[in-house]
Amino acid sequence: MSSADDDALDTEPDDAPAEATRTQGGSGSRRAAVDSRPPTDIVLDLRQSLTWLLPFGMLVCAIVAVPLRILAEEGLPRYRALQAEQVDLDAQNERMRREVRDLQREVEALRTDPGAIERIARDELGMVRPGEVIFQFSE
Repeated sequence: MSSADDDALDTEPDDAPAEATRTQGGSGSRRAAVDSRPPTDIVLDLRQSLTWLLPFGMLVCAIVAVPLRILAEEGLPRYRALQAEQVDLDAQNERMRREVRDLQREVEALRTDPGAIERIARDELGMVRPGEVIFQFSE
């Protein structure tokens, strides 16, 4: 090899030994140059690679996973079905609250109002006062 080839293969800084970079020639010299670096340089290169590789990998995973989770059967369609069910249950709860209020008013009326008791006795039990005459008409 010529000295120009040796200079082209020498990839180490000036303070590194030249013999470490001039091994088998061709691609083997690069491998020797990488392997001959101090371990701290390799760790620093790995950290620099991970500083962009890890966030990039997480971004790719998010771009793939989020639409899959949203469009999955337990994702957005289930969310919409649960919202519709909640609306139905809220309406049912409101109906039940009104019914409870009406029944509470009726109970209070039966406890305090004699007219309410008489109305129930006449309408539901068919009772009459002495001396009253009932007329029933067929339709």
